[in-house]
Amino acid sequence: MVQFVGVDNVVRLIHSVGMERFLLGLADYIENDFRRWNEFEKEPRVASHSRDGVIELMPASDGRLYGFKYVNGHPKNTRDGLQTVTAFGVLSDVGTGYPTFFSEMTIMTALRTAATSALAAKYLARDDASTMAIIGLGAQSEFQALAFKTLLGIDKLRVYDIDPAATAKFVRNMSPWGFEIVEADSTAEAVLGADIITTVTADKLNATILSDNMVGNGVHINAVGGDCPGKTELQRDILLRADVYVEFTEQTRIEGEIQQMPKGFPVTELWQVITGDANGRISHEQITVFDSVGFAIEDFSTLRYLRDSVQHTDFYTELDLLADPVDPRDLYGVLSTTIEDPRVLRRA
Repeated sequence: MVQFVGVDNVVRLIHSVGMERFLLGLADYIENDFRRWNEFEKEPRVASHSRDGVIELMPASDGRLYGFKYVNGHPKNTRDGLQTVTAFGVLSDVGTGYPTFFSEMTIMTALRTAATSALAAKYLARDDASTMAIIGLGAQSEFQALAFKTLLGIDKLRVYDIDPAATAKFVRNMSPWGFEIVEADSTAEAVLGADIITTVTADKLNATILSDNMVGNGVHINAVGGDCPGKTELQRDILLRADVYVEFTEQTRIEGEIQQMPKGFPVTELWQVITGDANGRISHEQITVFDSVGFAIEDFSTLRYLRDSVQHTDFYTELDLLADPVDPRDLYGVLSTTIEDPRVLRRA
């Protein structure tokens, strides 16, 4: 049997634990796995691109567990009443190859993306940061706001989306959390006075969501929306002025904001900052960019965190996913007798 956590149980678990405590625990798992970065077998995600979007597999292993996530990104889906991103993930025992844990990862990807963003900002944003601009108020925006509030104490938001309905949705969802929210009429107005700027738009375009003249000294930019080839949000000149931090350089050069830059453009991997092997923010005036595309180790951490969180609870079910006969040479015997026969199929 394989433990399975579906959407309903994820929602129940978060309600039971509390959103802030859940985000803190998730960020802690991600940070701890980044500290042991060199233990992991890692590679860029395997992507299948189409006209309408992308389907990806994201694998990682620490030699004891193997994890992967299936995820799509289809910006046009919202026009048909569908999610832009859906996902599920699996953990397996490296020693046997047997999958042991299976989970929804649509909600969990939103949470891990936000937790990673806030974790990066903990090392890269100014200590006195209190105001964040969010450009793009789609499905990820609330999670970003809550993660930054939980990890950094950000309680002032300046927000903008080209769709007024998205803005109304965001304000409605976030108002109970005690934010001071300013609804701006443009990106330029939203970033005015912001210490942190989060760009999280959905369209698969080489767009200029944030231009160089909008970015003042000392700002930290959390660039989340540019996450596949042909999709960017920042004007190239911003990157030339900033210190740029990434998750996995090989992947980010293909998918991130730095796809606009020459191959040798200098970047620092976030794990190096977390372990103290490289500098994060070193001055009040420094501009920092976290060029976030999402990496498989973050999903590995998320699956571990969720698995550990549900043990000894009723927040998971068991899936009859594996044909596991008592005699491993007699797989056919599973078909030739009743499944209830304990002589044929191992049920535990």
